[in-house]
Parts: sequence; structure tokens; C-alpha cells
Amino acid sequence: MKPLIAGNWKMHLNRADAAALAGELVRSLPAPLEYADVALFPPFPYIADVLGAVADSDIEVGAQNMHEADRGAFTGEVSGPMLLDVGATRVLVGHSERRHVFGESDGATNQKIKAALGHDIAPTLCVGEQLEEREAGQTEAVVERQLRAGLDGVSAERANTVTVAYEPVWAIGTGLTASPEQAGEVHAFIRGLLIDIWGDAGARVRILYGGSVKPANASALLKTPEIGGVLVGGASLTTNLFLPIIRAAE
Repeated sequence: MKPLIAGNWKMHLNRADAAALAGELVRSLPAPLEYADVALFPPFPYIADVLGAVADSDIEVGAQNMHEADRGAFTGEVSGPMLLDVGATRVLVGHSERRHVFGESDGATNQKIKAALGHDIAPTLCVGEQLEEREAGQTEAVVERQLRAGLDGVSAERANTVTVAYEPVWAIGTGLTASPEQAGEVHAFIRGLLIDIWGDAGARVRILYGGSVKPANASALLKTPEIGGVLVGGASLTTNLFLPIIRAAE
């Protein structure tokens, strides 16, 4: 399976810059793109524009979050059917900023995973520990809790639609990065959990690493066993940084 190189643009860029960045990626990458899958996660207002910019390319476009309900009085939220309506095929669920800034629970994350799968939107479940949890030796306990809760009730038949992203919270936007050895240990632990949950199907789920991924460390991370791609934040906002990360997959 090809590695997945995903760019989470968070609350950055404007409409013109988002479309221009996506278009520049299309023009700069070979078609077909045989050595990696690429996905972009722009802010909600720009999803349609980015989709237009990557039309007829191999680049996928997803959303950074979604609500578990299809419709209702949920001011400020976006539903799965709305994402489908504009053409999004992927969604990030349980990102650490959703958990720790907005207080989303493991239960809410699980509901969103199920809602995404119910609409054939491919979810990426984000898991990861905070610095104090790592220092207290709780990394595996935190990751296991988040993973098992997030995937509770999801059948092995849907495993091929799910991606997991390990993002140590202490490495997101801080300039700190888990070493390939540190990341590899947690990825191997996650692989064991996925196999325990889903059997053989769990062995084929892509596990991404996220947290201050840069051109300088992308190659080493992607060469690490069980790392099946990267979820890139700030370095995905410019082609001079994001393109070398994508090309590192080659």
C-alpha cells in the first residue's frame, strides 16, 4: 500500500491562496502519482475551491472535522451529507486540537467515526498523548484508550476505510518531533491493537505519523516500520515545504 501524505491546513490561508496552493501541487506532481497518495484538508469554506483546483488529479480532499448528526439545530457544525454534497471524501476525527481545545470526548469521536463510515467518508482517527502523559509513562494507556473508544463498534469489514494518525500532542506545532524510534515504538503498539481489534484486517490499516513533520525528517519517518504516511500541519501550507515531503515517499 502506498504511503498517505496528508496536509492539514487548519485555520490558515484564504480562498485564492488555498486554490493556488492546490493547483501548484497538481502541476508539480506526476500524473498518475504512483509512489504516494495525497490528501488535503482545507478549512470548510474552501473545500469546493480546492476540489476544483485538483480536479482530474490523484489528490483527494477532505474536511478537518464533522458533526455526527446528518442535520439539526447545531449552529456552526457541518454534517457528513454536506461534505459529500461538495465532494469531500475524507475527514479528520479526534484531532488533538478538537480534543484538548474544544473538549471533544472519546465518545463523541466514536460517533463521528461511525457517521463518517455511514456516509462512505473515509475517517482518519487521530490519537496521541500530551507531554505530561508521556513523561508519566502513560503513552500506551492513553493511545489504547483513544483507539479502542474511537473504533468501538466498528466492524472489521470497514477497517479498509479507516486510517489512524498517531500525533503526540507535545510535537504538534512545537518544532519538537518524536524520533523515528519513538514514533516507531508507538506505531508498532498501535498495529498490535488494530490486529487485536480487527484481526488480519487490522494489519492492513495505514498508520500515519503527525507532529512537526518537515522535509528534513520526512524521509527517516517514512522509512520507519509501521509508519504508513504522515499528517503534516504547518509544512503543508507552502509547496516549497510540502512537495519535498511528498517526494520523500518515493
